[in-house]
Amino acid sequence: MLNRRTVLSTAALGTAAALALRNRLAFALPENDPYRSNLGLQLYTVRNEMAVAPSATLAAIKAAGYAQVEMMDVMDADVLVPLAHEHGLNVTSSFIAWNLIGQENAENIPTLAMMMDKATKHGLKHLVFGYIGRGSRETADQYKAMSDRANVAAEKCLTANLQLCYHNHSFEFQPLTGGQTGFDIFIERFDAKLMKFELDVFWAALGGWDPVQTLQRLDQRVTQVHLKDLKAGVETNFDEGKVPVDAFQEVGDGVIDIAAVIQKSREIGVEQCHVEQDQSPSPLKSIEQSAAYLAGLKVS
Repeated sequence: MLNRRTVLSTAALGTAAALALRNRLAFALPENDPYRSNLGLQLYTVRNEMAVAPSATLAAIKAAGYAQVEMMDVMDADVLVPLAHEHGLNVTSSFIAWNLIGQENAENIPTLAMMMDKATKHGLKHLVFGYIGRGSRETADQYKAMSDRANVAAEKCLTANLQLCYHNHSFEFQPLTGGQTGFDIFIERFDAKLMKFELDVFWAALGGWDPVQTLQRLDQRVTQVHLKDLKAGVETNFDEGKVPVDAFQEVGDGVIDIAAVIQKSREIGVEQCHVEQDQSPSPLKSIEQSAAYLAGLKVS
């Protein structure tokens, strides 16, 4: 517990600074915590580096303290998974094309069956669709239809021991006609036995939802969490294309209570956490800083 002197001093720092200090002093990862020992990185963070020097980038990820990586596209698995293993990095999760969900005849993308085969071949556990394009997310009926297609796809995935998850941005939290949000509809309409969530705490916060309360509401329906931080003073924004570049902060440098996120994730049985930072002037330095912050959290 924080003593009275600490509470008074943090109050004087202002809201953003107090939040950052609280994160560093609060409960956190014990040495044997699975999130510490199996910390992941979503490779979108280092997409430019991976495009130029994949082996060197994976080596840097391992050196920074990560134990696994989450792929941007499961169809890269034949090349990327063996290379990650060479550098001592595990791969258990990958994104897939969002528009194939329930659309086996979608043009110019592999089928769900092809993606499932690729995932099982390389021992993955999670497949994630993490986006809905403009034109397919404007109405409640569109979210309901997407939910129903996701349930069908998730049932197919489970036959191959694969868990299908949905990764949010902030557009899902925008109120629709009738007052509900797309995320509300997903919570109601996803079959809890089939479909799970990969909650991105940055995008949830940017959309106006408290990440810890959202984890509590979802309870055991979250299998993975994306850890990233939100710059103080950034206003609620439902348009992912209009987010200031510097809104994306290294873990521990923003206003999200990362320690509380981790604690709640442990309580509800989240399997693994992945650091992600969509924008950074120096991604390799950013991922090193985020990993160091998580490793340095102390139990008060």
